[in-house]
Amino acid sequence: MKFRIMYLEDKSKGLNGPARIGRVRSSKTGETLYYAGRTFEALRNSGLKANFRDLETGQPFWIARARKDGGDRLYKGAGDPAVIDDDVREEYWAKIRGIPDPAAG
Repeated sequence: MKFRIMYLEDKSKGLNGPARIGRVRSSKTGETLYYAGRTFEALRNSGLKANFRDLETGQPFWIARARKDGGDRLYKGAGDPAVIDDDVREEYWAKIRGIPDPAAG
């Protein structure tokens, strides 16, 4: 299984739901993702603005690789900024964004 820093946006509350950036584990095929004790399965041709759903709750999510430019939201500039998990913060800013963490001062 692979681990990647990914962007996760909860679409159950609308098009611009709460978002996080964290370490996600994927199955060999990439059809199943695991994050924070949750399991997500890929959606195909659902008609939703989501590409995965929480297997337990059915909530729709937009999950994608974290972007270098920080433009992770499906709808750019909408909603609050993503919360970055503490365990990936340093790696996210250094390896994904390529800039110092602005919160580090």
